Amino acid sequence: MKPKIAILCSGGDVSGMNPALKRFVEYAYARGMEPYFVHHGFEGLIDNLITPAAYSDVAGIITRGGTKIGSSRSKRFMEPAFRSIAAENLKTHGITMLIVLGGDGSFRGMERFYTEHGISFCGIPSTIDNDINGTDYCLGVDTALGVIKEAIDQIRDTASSFRRAFIIETMGRNCGYLALISAITSGAELCLIPEIPIDIHEYTGCFKSQIAKGRDYFIAVVSEALNSTEVAHWFEEELGFESRVSVLGHIQRGGNPSVYDRLMAYKFVTYAIDALSEGKTHSVICYTKSHFTFKTIDEVALHPYRIDEELLSLGREQFLPSHCQM
Repeated sequence: MKPKIAILCSGGDVSGMNPALKRFVEYAYARGMEPYFVHHGFEGLIDNLITPAAYSDVAGIITRGGTKIGSSRSKRFMEPAFRSIAAENLKTHGITMLIVLGGDGSFRGMERFYTEHGISFCGIPSTIDNDINGTDYCLGVDTALGVIKEAIDQIRDTASSFRRAFIIETMGRNCGYLALISAITSGAELCLIPEIPIDIHEYTGCFKSQIAKGRDYFIAVVSEALNSTEVAHWFEEELGFESRVSVLGHIQRGGNPSVYDRLMAYKFVTYAIDALSEGKTHSVICYTKSHFTFKTIDEVALHPYRIDEELLSLGREQFLPSHCQM
């Protein structure tokens, strides 16, 4: 009898989930398994939205953002009674292994689910926030950075034409990764993230000097954890620059998956299926220092994520007021 394996998406969608679903179906069949989809995340587990997956289900989806099988955030899954229903649904289908595309909250839920009901699982970090401890890269990040890059490049055209300051707000929850990488690689004049505390008023003298020497626009990239509106007010009141706030919002989560996200989706799923086939019962596949490693839920979910110190050093070097070029 062939082993049965299922996959679900939990939390925010990312570009890269559909390529992961395609690889999941193809590689599960190659390993002699029966693949299943769980639709709409943990809610689907509870409501028994579990269906066999075929090649036809994943044909052509590699180019699409989002996730064909849907995702959700489930409060019900936090309750033992609903987890029992979810476990019974999986057992009814004969499914003994589960791959979860999600974040640390999803992995904590699966750890409890495994402890209570013995359903083996492997987690794949999937969030554009890139804020999961233990991995340098989460699925979807590369595409999100590409979307932000395009937006900033286009906004710069307008900023330079109208002598304006544009404050561009990126996603990231309480993590400044997206804002930091985007600011560095777009040549922004200012970057504000929680990990590098800055008093924006310390820029006043430097920026006034730059204006006197001919600078006629500014690009500031700000993490959503901070107040973009206050930054816009500062530009107008302190520097006399007309300002606009552009909140990029959910466009960062969508879009045609980048080549890198497609490739990493294939690799993540391959490692996850191999791990479950070889008897790993509850782990997360992480990518650090150009290598894939398996880590426990405690390593991933019980410690806060910290942006790589080398990246923070680049940010301090480029954006601290003391390094501002007069």
